[in-house]
Amino acid sequence: MDVQHTVLSLAGYPIHRIDFDPLTFSEADLLWLPHHHQLQNAVRKRKAEHLAGRLAAAHALRDRGSSQIPAIGSQRQPLWPSGLFGSISHCNTTALALIAPHPVGVDIESIMTPGLCDEIVDTLLNKDEQRILLASSLPLPMALTLAFSAKESLYKACGSQAPPHSDFTAARVISLSANSIALALYPTENPHYAGRRYQIHWQRYSGHIVTLCTTPCSPTPEISSNA
Repeated sequence: MDVQHTVLSLAGYPIHRIDFDPLTFSEADLLWLPHHHQLQNAVRKRKAEHLAGRLAAAHALRDRGSSQIPAIGSQRQPLWPSGLFGSISHCNTTALALIAPHPVGVDIESIMTPGLCDEIVDTLLNKDEQRILLASSLPLPMALTLAFSAKESLYKACGSQAPPHSDFTAARVISLSANSIALALYPTENPHYAGRRYQIHWQRYSGHIVTLCTTPCSPTPEISSNA
Protein backbone atom coordinates (compact mmCIF):
# COMPACT_ATOMS: atom_id res chain seq x y z
CA MET A 1 0.00 0.00 0.00
CA ASP A 2 1.31 3.43 -0.91
CA VAL A 3 1.80 5.54 2.21
CA GLN A 4 3.39 8.83 3.24
CA HIS A 5 4.61 9.47 6.77
CA THR A 6 4.73 12.94 8.33
CA VAL A 7 4.72 14.29 11.88
CA LEU A 8 2.32 16.93 13.17
CA SER A 9 2.90 18.95 16.32
CA LEU A 10 0.00 19.81 18.60
CA ALA A 11 0.43 21.25 22.12
CA GLY A 12 4.08 20.15 21.98
CA TYR A 13 3.21 16.50 21.27
CA PRO A 14 4.39 14.75 18.08
CA ILE A 15 1.49 13.10 16.28
CA HIS A 16 2.52 10.64 13.59
CA ARG A 17 0.44 10.83 10.44
CA ILE A 18 0.09 8.25 7.68
CA ASP A 19 -1.63 9.28 4.45
CA PHE A 20 -2.48 6.19 2.45
CA ASP A 21 -4.01 5.16 -0.85
CA PRO A 22 -6.49 2.33 -0.16
CA LEU A 23 -6.66 1.50 -3.86
CA THR A 24 -3.06 0.26 -3.65
CA PHE A 25 -3.74 -2.00 -0.67
CA SER A 26 -3.12 -5.73 -1.10
CA GLU A 27 -3.75 -8.64 1.26
CA ALA A 28 -0.01 -9.32 1.37
CA ASP A 29 0.51 -5.95 3.07
CA LEU A 30 -1.15 -7.31 6.20
CA LEU A 31 1.57 -9.94 6.67
CA TRP A 32 3.67 -7.19 8.26
CA LEU A 33 1.30 -7.35 11.24
CA PRO A 34 1.93 -10.15 13.78
CA HIS A 35 -1.85 -10.30 14.33
CA HIS A 36 -2.81 -10.31 10.64
CA HIS A 37 -4.88 -13.50 11.09
CA GLN A 38 -7.32 -11.55 13.27
CA LEU A 39 -8.24 -9.36 10.30
CA GLN A 40 -9.00 -12.09 7.80
CA ASN A 41 -12.77 -11.51 7.96
CA ALA A 42 -12.58 -7.71 7.88
CA VAL A 43 -13.64 -5.78 4.79
CA ARG A 44 -10.94 -4.32 2.55
CA LYS A 45 -11.52 -0.74 3.78
CA ARG A 46 -11.13 -1.79 7.41
CA LYS A 47 -7.94 -3.70 6.63
CA ALA A 48 -6.35 -0.69 4.92
CA GLU A 49 -7.33 1.65 7.78
CA HIS A 50 -6.04 -0.77 10.40
CA LEU A 51 -2.73 -1.16 8.60
CA ALA A 52 -2.30 2.61 8.27
CA GLY A 53 -3.08 3.10 11.94
CA ARG A 54 -0.55 0.47 13.01
CA LEU A 55 2.07 2.03 10.71
CA ALA A 56 1.52 5.39 12.41
CA ALA A 57 1.69 3.69 15.82
CA ALA A 58 4.92 1.89 14.90
CA HIS A 59 6.56 5.21 14.03
CA ALA A 60 5.33 6.75 17.29
CA LEU A 61 6.56 3.78 19.34
CA ARG A 62 9.94 3.89 17.64
CA ASP A 63 10.35 7.43 18.97
CA ARG A 64 9.86 5.94 22.44
CA GLY A 65 12.44 3.21 21.90
CA SER A 66 9.97 0.39 21.24
CA SER A 67 9.84 -1.84 18.17
CA GLN A 68 6.49 -3.39 19.08
CA ILE A 69 3.39 -3.26 16.91
CA PRO A 70 0.23 -2.91 19.03
CA ALA A 71 -1.80 -6.11 19.11
CA ILE A 72 -5.61 -6.22 19.26
CA GLY A 73 -7.21 -6.51 22.70
CA SER A 74 -10.37 -8.33 23.71
CA GLN A 75 -12.44 -5.20 23.06
CA ARG A 76 -10.65 -4.45 19.76
CA GLN A 77 -8.46 -1.85 21.48
CA PRO A 78 -4.72 -1.45 20.69
CA LEU A 79 -2.47 -3.07 23.29
CA TRP A 80 0.45 -0.79 24.18
CA PRO A 81 3.80 -1.72 25.75
CA SER A 82 4.01 -1.58 29.53
CA GLY A 83 4.53 1.97 30.79
CA LEU A 84 3.25 3.61 27.62
CA PHE A 85 -0.17 4.84 26.52
CA GLY A 86 -1.31 5.50 23.00
CA SER A 87 -4.16 6.52 20.75
CA ILE A 88 -4.98 5.89 17.07
CA SER A 89 -7.52 7.64 14.85
CA HIS A 90 -8.58 7.22 11.22
CA CYS A 91 -10.44 9.48 8.82
CA ASN A 92 -10.83 8.82 5.12
CA THR A 93 -7.25 8.21 3.88
CA THR A 94 -5.42 9.52 6.96
CA ALA A 95 -4.40 7.76 10.16
CA LEU A 96 -2.89 9.35 13.27
CA ALA A 97 -1.10 7.86 16.28
CA LEU A 98 0.31 9.31 19.48
CA ILE A 99 2.32 7.69 22.29
CA ALA A 100 2.92 9.17 25.75
CA PRO A 101 3.85 8.04 29.28
CA HIS A 102 0.33 8.93 30.45
CA PRO A 103 -3.20 8.44 29.04
CA VAL A 104 -3.84 10.39 25.84
CA GLY A 105 -6.52 10.59 23.21
CA VAL A 106 -6.21 11.83 19.63
CA ASP A 107 -8.96 12.15 17.04
CA ILE A 108 -9.29 13.37 13.46
CA GLU A 109 -12.57 14.24 11.74
CA SER A 110 -13.56 15.69 8.38
CA ILE A 111 -15.29 19.04 8.81
CA MET A 112 -19.03 18.45 8.55
CA THR A 113 -21.15 19.84 5.75
CA PRO A 114 -23.81 22.42 6.71
CA GLY A 115 -26.51 19.88 5.90
CA LEU A 116 -25.09 17.20 8.17
CA CYS A 117 -24.52 19.79 10.88
CA ASP A 118 -28.18 20.85 10.85
CA GLU A 119 -29.27 17.22 10.89
CA ILE A 120 -27.30 16.06 13.94
CA VAL A 121 -26.53 19.14 16.06
CA ASP A 122 -29.43 18.49 18.46
CA THR A 123 -28.27 14.90 18.90
CA LEU A 124 -24.69 15.82 19.74
CA LEU A 125 -25.12 18.95 21.86
CA ASN A 126 -27.59 20.38 24.34
CA LYS A 127 -28.85 23.96 24.01
CA ASP A 128 -26.19 25.41 26.34
CA GLU A 129 -23.43 23.79 24.30
CA GLN A 130 -24.95 25.07 21.07
CA ARG A 131 -25.00 28.62 22.44
CA ILE A 132 -21.29 28.38 23.26
CA LEU A 133 -20.51 27.24 19.73
CA LEU A 134 -22.70 29.92 18.14
CA ALA A 135 -20.97 32.60 20.23
CA SER A 136 -17.57 31.57 18.87
CA SER A 137 -16.03 32.96 15.69
CA LEU A 138 -16.11 29.54 14.03
CA PRO A 139 -18.69 28.50 11.43
CA LEU A 140 -21.14 26.14 13.09
CA PRO A 141 -20.20 23.06 10.98
CA MET A 142 -16.55 23.51 11.97
CA ALA A 143 -17.41 24.18 15.63
CA LEU A 144 -19.69 21.13 15.79
CA THR A 145 -16.99 18.95 14.24
CA LEU A 146 -14.58 20.27 16.85
CA ALA A 147 -16.97 19.50 19.72
CA PHE A 148 -17.59 15.98 18.42
CA SER A 149 -13.87 15.32 17.95
CA ALA A 150 -12.99 16.74 21.37
CA LYS A 151 -15.43 14.37 23.06
CA GLU A 152 -13.95 11.47 21.11
CA SER A 153 -10.43 12.42 22.25
CA LEU A 154 -11.54 12.66 25.87
CA TYR A 155 -13.25 9.28 25.74
CA LYS A 156 -10.15 7.71 24.18
CA ALA A 157 -7.95 9.16 26.92
CA CYS A 158 -10.36 7.66 29.46
CA GLY A 159 -10.42 4.32 27.69
CA SER A 160 -7.31 2.95 29.40
CA GLN A 161 -9.16 3.22 32.71
CA ALA A 162 -12.74 2.63 33.80
CA PRO A 163 -14.60 4.82 31.29
CA PRO A 164 -16.39 7.58 33.21
CA HIS A 165 -19.19 7.90 30.68
CA SER A 166 -22.17 6.05 29.33
CA ASP A 167 -23.03 8.04 26.21
CA PHE A 168 -21.98 11.00 24.12
CA THR A 169 -23.84 13.50 26.30
CA ALA A 170 -21.72 12.65 29.37
CA ALA A 171 -19.15 15.23 28.22
CA ARG A 172 -20.34 18.79 27.74
CA VAL A 173 -18.69 21.79 26.08
CA ILE A 174 -18.15 24.63 28.56
CA SER A 175 -15.82 26.93 26.62
CA LEU A 176 -14.11 27.27 23.25
CA SER A 177 -11.04 29.24 22.20
CA ALA A 178 -8.75 29.52 19.18
CA ASN A 179 -6.64 26.51 20.21
CA SER A 180 -8.51 24.66 22.95
CA ILE A 181 -11.96 23.52 23.98
CA ALA A 182 -12.96 22.74 27.57
CA LEU A 183 -15.23 19.83 28.45
CA ALA A 184 -16.88 18.83 31.71
CA LEU A 185 -17.94 15.27 32.52
CA TYR A 186 -21.36 14.41 33.92
CA PRO A 187 -21.51 10.59 33.86
CA THR A 188 -24.50 8.99 35.53
CA GLU A 189 -22.82 5.76 36.62
CA ASN A 190 -19.62 7.36 38.00
CA PRO A 191 -20.78 10.40 39.99
CA HIS A 192 -17.30 11.02 41.46
CA TYR A 193 -16.29 12.24 37.99
CA ALA A 194 -19.15 14.74 37.80
CA GLY A 195 -17.95 18.25 37.00
CA ARG A 196 -14.37 17.23 36.24
CA ARG A 197 -12.97 19.50 33.54
CA TYR A 198 -10.58 18.74 30.72
CA GLN A 199 -8.81 21.03 28.28
CA ILE A 200 -8.67 19.57 24.78
CA HIS A 201 -6.18 21.03 22.28
CA TRP A 202 -7.22 21.38 18.67
CA GLN A 203 -6.00 22.46 15.28
CA ARG A 204 -7.33 22.55 11.75
CA TYR A 205 -5.38 20.66 9.10
CA SER A 206 -6.74 21.21 5.61
CA GLY A 207 -10.35 19.97 5.68
CA HIS A 208 -9.94 18.17 9.00
CA ILE A 209 -10.06 18.90 12.71
CA VAL A 210 -7.50 17.19 14.95
CA THR A 211 -8.06 17.15 18.72
CA LEU A 212 -5.79 16.01 21.52
CA CYS A 213 -6.55 15.18 25.15
CA THR A 214 -3.43 14.86 27.31
CA THR A 215 -5.02 15.03 30.78
CA PRO A 216 -5.33 11.67 32.56
CA CYS A 217 -8.98 10.93 33.27
CA SER A 218 -8.68 10.24 36.97
CA PRO A 219 -10.79 11.61 39.82
CA THR A 220 -9.35 14.97 40.86
CA PRO A 221 -10.85 17.82 42.88
CA GLU A 222 -13.54 19.60 40.92
CA ILE A 223 -12.54 22.94 39.48
CA SER A 224 -14.74 25.70 40.79
CA SER A 225 -16.95 27.32 38.21
CA ASN A 226 -15.49 30.64 39.36
CA ALA A 227 -11.92 29.61 38.62
